[in-house]
Order: sequence, then C-alpha cells, then structure tokens
Amino acid sequence: MNAIVEGTLFFNRNTLSERRVRDRTQGSNHGGLTRLVSPSDLGNLIKPFVFLDYFDVAPGGPPMNMHPHSGIATVTLPLSGKTGYYDSTGKQGILSAGGVEWMNAGGGVWHGGGIAGGERLKGYQLWVALPPEDENGSAYSRYLSPEQVPSSGPARVILGRYGQAESPIRTRMPMNYLHVRLKDGERWHYQPPAGHIVAWVATHRGKLRTADWTLQNEIAVFEESSQAIDFGANGDTEFILGSSIGHPHELALGYYSVHTSSEALERGEAEIRRIGRQIQSENLLNRKRHIRVPEYSA
Repeated sequence: MNAIVEGTLFFNRNTLSERRVRDRTQGSNHGGLTRLVSPSDLGNLIKPFVFLDYFDVAPGGPPMNMHPHSGIATVTLPLSGKTGYYDSTGKQGILSAGGVEWMNAGGGVWHGGGIAGGERLKGYQLWVALPPEDENGSAYSRYLSPEQVPSSGPARVILGRYGQAESPIRTRMPMNYLHVRLKDGERWHYQPPAGHIVAWVATHRGKLRTADWTLQNEIAVFEESSQAIDFGANGDTEFILGSSIGHPHELALGYYSVHTSSEALERGEAEIRRIGRQIQSENLLNRKRHIRVPEYSA
C-alpha cells in the first residue's frame, strides 16, 4: 500500500514516473565553481532559469569581487558555511547556510561577497531572467535567514509555493525553486503547478533516481510537460529543483546581463557603467580618507 505524507511517497513498487530527462551534464569546473547552466546553452532550454553555478570553496579562497548585473535576479543559496555580501544598494551582511539572497538587479546593480568564517562554503547561485516590466526597473535585494525559509514535507521553498508553504520573496513570473532533502530509500512525488512546463533538478549530495536515470553531482533537464515527476533516494540525498512557465522572450546577452531585447540590454549596460564610475569615484575618495572599502573589477 502506498502512503503519502507531506508530498513524500513510500512505494512497494520499484518503478518511477516516465517523464523523460531531456539533457543532463556535470558542467565545467573552474576552480571552486562548477558552471552547470549558461544563458547560451541549457539556459535557453530552461529559461527563465538562465544560469546556475555550484560553488565549493575552501576557507581562505578568493573573494567574489564586486561585479555588475542587469536584467536578471540572482538567487544565492549557501548549503554549508557562511558568505559575506555587499551591494551598491547599500546592503551588507553575512548569509548563513540555509539562508537565501535575492538580488533583483533590474536596470543595474553591483554586488560581491566571499567566505565568512572558517567552514567550507558550498551551495548554488542561480540567475533568473526578468520579464520586460522589471528588467530595467529599480534594483533591490532581500535576504532570508534559514528560519525565514518555509517548508512543506521534505522541500524548503526558496521561490514560489509548494504545499502550504509560500516563499516571502515575490516574483512576477510564476516559478518554483525548491531545496529538497530525502532520506535513504525515501521517494517524493512532485506535481508542478498548472502551466509549469519547464523543470530541472541539480544534485548536491547522494544519488537521485528519476525515470530511468540515477543522477549524482549533475543537473538534469526534463522534457517540457505538465506531468508529475517522481524521485527516489539512494542514500541520504539533497538537491534543488526548479519549475516554471516558459519565458516567452529571446535572450539578449551581455557579459553580466540578460535582457529580452537589444534595446533593454543597451539601457542596462549603460546603467551599470554609470554605477561603476560612481563606485570607482567613491572608492578613490574613501581611500584618501583611509576608509577600507571592497575592491571591484570593472
């Protein structure tokens, strides 16, 4: 007999759902970063999710120097360790494991960070493409402590809604971004909300079974469908999952920016150049006053 508890399924049978995996990759490693998704490759398949990095950095590793974005929101999710953050809106602080940084770049922002404390830093940074109404809007950020992230069953709700849990971070485009933990042998059934035809998972720990695949240290993109997805854990398993309606716009790409048109991209890049000049001027002034400020790369 099958029992359902808070979205988790315990089966006597061995079969899983047949929603097929369309693509899978372990990405490309760049020191402490593994690039899993870029806007020019899988990002075109799973937009509005256009970029995903997995980071695994030892204490004393290099900081992420201040750098710009426009047209996107970045979502930083540390799963172990702590990271410091600062941005051109004036926010700064420490984000603990399980917390969330939502940086809505809008028309332009600069931000940076680095390891805080002596523990190894592991987690994910995701870029979400913004719709035309928001891509050149005002920048703002939201930071959640681990206690502020709601959960339903095995899933913590970073963005969107699952079960009775809803993220305090509001997005205009309907999407879910979940952090899921399963114990060895446990199974979980995910029914995407209506219209969520885009779906993917990235594994952080353990081996995750779905359809005919066993996934480990990789991202898997599912075929576009509204069909539910079943998962099974081989060993204690931890992964992230994204689902959304499709992003209906082509991607206009800059070095740090993603927009829906070349005109919007030009406006965004002009704004981040303006902010960069302002930061440079303020840094030079602060150095003369012997005030220590974060370095940045233009």
